[in-house]
Amino acid sequence: MESGDSNIIFHVISVFFNMSWQIFWPLAFGLILSSFIRNLLPVDTVVKHLGKTDVKSLSFTTLLGMMSSSCSYAAASLSHTLLAKKATIANAMAFLVSSTNLIVEMFIVLVALMGWTFLWGEVIGGLILIATVGFLFSRFYPKDVEQELRQHIANAVPQQKASCGMDMSNMKHDTSDCGMDMSNMKHDTSDCGMDMSNMKHDSSDCGMDMSNMKHDSSDCGMDMSNMKHDSNDCGMDMSNMAMPSKNDTGVMAKITKSASFFQMDLAMIGKEILIGVVVSSILIALVPQEGWRALFISNDAGLPAWLHSLLDVIIGIFVAMIAYVCSVGNLILAAALWHGGISFGGVIGFILSDVLTIPMMRVYQKYYGKRPTKWMVGLLFMAILFTGLCVDAIFNGFGWVTTDQTLRTLNQSGFGMNMTTVMNLIFIPLSIWYYRLGKKANAGMGMSM
Repeated sequence: MESGDSNIIFHVISVFFNMSWQIFWPLAFGLILSSFIRNLLPVDTVVKHLGKTDVKSLSFTTLLGMMSSSCSYAAASLSHTLLAKKATIANAMAFLVSSTNLIVEMFIVLVALMGWTFLWGEVIGGLILIATVGFLFSRFYPKDVEQELRQHIANAVPQQKASCGMDMSNMKHDTSDCGMDMSNMKHDTSDCGMDMSNMKHDSSDCGMDMSNMKHDSSDCGMDMSNMKHDSNDCGMDMSNMAMPSKNDTGVMAKITKSASFFQMDLAMIGKEILIGVVVSSILIALVPQEGWRALFISNDAGLPAWLHSLLDVIIGIFVAMIAYVCSVGNLILAAALWHGGISFGGVIGFILSDVLTIPMMRVYQKYYGKRPTKWMVGLLFMAILFTGLCVDAIFNGFGWVTTDQTLRTLNQSGFGMNMTTVMNLIFIPLSIWYYRLGKKANAGMGMSM
């Protein structure tokens, strides 16, 4: 018995490491790409192309998604970046769908596992889903909920920690008066032991003479005696403050800033990703294929074709919510379900539901808040359900669905000299270095996570 338990544990661990190995490089690539887009892509460019929802913008987001990572977590990060850059929610969701379902890696696995019929089903279904998502989110996503979503994104922007209880948010920077306007600062000798009434304004030394300022360490713990006075830099030495330097326009400075976003993304959703991989590994390792097949309604049940298809698509979506971790694992399970009696539309609905897994919903909640996430999940569910029914009707109506598909063996192991190994050998050290760079940058800026 103990030997059997050990074998089960070993199998779960093996599946976990195998799946982690398969998804690592696309996940790392997608998150790194997201960080660069967030830092370098101008807001006005996104607004120009994705600030309104139409056929042109949906086509652009579809192409952009097809060129991005297949990892759903990375796609969620990229769509979050587009929303932060003021893209419409319809365009951001269309990108999320296309980047997880209309990519070359998935097409190759689909043909290898299930044949060309399912490839065309995925392509047609993906395009229908994008159009449906664009329509539903542009027409039915409430404006007040969208405002709440955007406010949540804005509030998540890290703030620089103030030191010594000073709030410098009201300080006005203007080069015409030496970059400082202290009119909004509070003058009160009873508060912080600071008396600025005797402050001398003189344009010859940048308008500042702080020699007569009152210093009182007993009140606010402030000592400005060591402040550097230099007429060449407005009498202030800001070297110890986390302000942009002259070299911030350089390549390394841009990489460092992008890395800070990468580190913040992982800090926000890293636990959800890990939980998703662990849970999915346990399910795939312990639940036999027959167990998944038993969830679906038999063709012998005597139900009308439309009702049978509707129930299969709904069940397929719910199974995907708890079983999905990566495109390969999802497609292997889809093949098993197809041979177990699920309808063609149910297979497509299952595959398209990679954006509705429980770990993904937790990521959405972290990114957007509870109420915006509920609306997002509800509209995505309706869009996928509609798409699954449309695909089933189209392929059955034209007689394109075949029942003699053979389940071809696909070695899930990514270990060995193959594409996965090569890409991981590149992205594992790169992502570690990039994460440490971002963590150091955020620590230096005193960012609150």
